[in-house]
Amino acid sequence: MKTHERWDEDDVRIRPGRTKSRPRTKERPAHAEAETGMVIAVDRGRFTVALSSAANEIAMGKQIFAIKSRELGRKGIVVGDLVDLIGSDTSGTDDLARIVRRQERSSNLRRTADDVDPVERIIVANASQMAIVTSTSDPEPSFGLIDRALVAAFDAAIQPMLVITKTDLASPEALYSMYGPLDLPVFTVTSRVPPAQLHEALRDEVTVVLGHSGVGKSTLVNAIVPGSARSTGHVNTVTGKGRHTSTSALALPLVGGGWIIDTPGIRSFGLAHVDADQVIRAFPDLEPGIANCPRACSHDEPDCGLNDWIQRQPPNVQERLLSLRRLLAQPTAAPTEQSDSY
Repeated sequence: MKTHERWDEDDVRIRPGRTKSRPRTKERPAHAEAETGMVIAVDRGRFTVALSSAANEIAMGKQIFAIKSRELGRKGIVVGDLVDLIGSDTSGTDDLARIVRRQERSSNLRRTADDVDPVERIIVANASQMAIVTSTSDPEPSFGLIDRALVAAFDAAIQPMLVITKTDLASPEALYSMYGPLDLPVFTVTSRVPPAQLHEALRDEVTVVLGHSGVGKSTLVNAIVPGSARSTGHVNTVTGKGRHTSTSALALPLVGGGWIIDTPGIRSFGLAHVDADQVIRAFPDLEPGIANCPRACSHDEPDCGLNDWIQRQPPNVQERLLSLRRLLAQPTAAPTEQSDSY
């Protein structure tokens, strides 16, 4: 046996090279065989996707479960996203399909937890309409939330509409007075029966339903989509606030074409991601007064043109100005990151 003093190069074992290793490449598979579908529900990293059975007939296709592929990285997937996936034909196995691409979004409905929260949250993607649901009573209408939802809709280039429920309990006149001048589609629901005009307005559109807990969102969705069985709740008689019944967003197909997306009830709608110019777009009824404002007016200063103009307006318009100034006065922080989760 040799000692270490007598070793030479012939005693060293050389590891053979890996001659058959595959060179690294930045090219990704094209996945030409991928199928297209729409994400209709998200649950802890698992996605329910409605596949297309024919062109523009996603609602009629089958539904499968899928997960994100590694190549998507940190790119988020939310309800409403159109995605390409592979492995959808699992033939009765427990294997999940893989989402390999997220198609370009036509719209992003976003919010922050409050007006200083630096993180944006995507509520839904690709919505073309927003149905802002409010009740006349039990709970009382929240004009602040309606105004915030309008701002978010205009920021996302989504057409807003107002749906007033529980009109058999109280008159909707105050809501009509406040939002009637905005040229905003307004629908009333009496005794839980949506009018035919609302059904027609939803046809062939992707409509996200938004509102406080307890205003009747899930009841409305159940009436529009029979058999959807969305949970409904009641309003606390002490606090006057509703209980969360829908815990996650869910997209449901409409019989005549289109989708309706029910979302959990919200109690805050932060607008930290929206700049002042976008906020003002939600108040077109104040434009005649804004026309007299000085350059770079904050709309809440002594020389603001709205100060004199508003004195000649009815009380409901004066309330709208107060709402605008409350929104503009909120401290904001530029969002630093984006979270694709509700």
